[in-house]
Amino acid sequence: MKLREIAHSRTGDKGNTLNVSVICHDPGHYAHLCAELTPERVKDFLGKVVHGRVIRYELPKLAALNFVLAEALGGGVTRSLALDAHGKSVSSALLNIEISEPRSSKGP
Repeated sequence: MKLREIAHSRTGDKGNTLNVSVICHDPGHYAHLCAELTPERVKDFLGKVVHGRVIRYELPKLAALNFVLAEALGGGVTRSLALDAHGKSVSSALLNIEISEPRSSKGP
């Protein structure tokens, strides 16, 4: 299944660093999200865009993960000629990652 079936996402940028949050539609899927979306898996999936480190922050009370992607904006908004200088499309791209189906919907 696609990640977008159980979560939505938002992005933000600062310089050449991109912040991507992934938020569960159902808080009961949070543990599954944590198991499926490791920093290594996110970096591998977004490897053509992310050239630096990927750090994951867990927000269990929000049923969300926050990823900080270094060297992900081609030098930053004011230095890049990229069509998506702010990295807003990265959230849509990440929601296309294939994950296994969650087993249950028990809260965090």
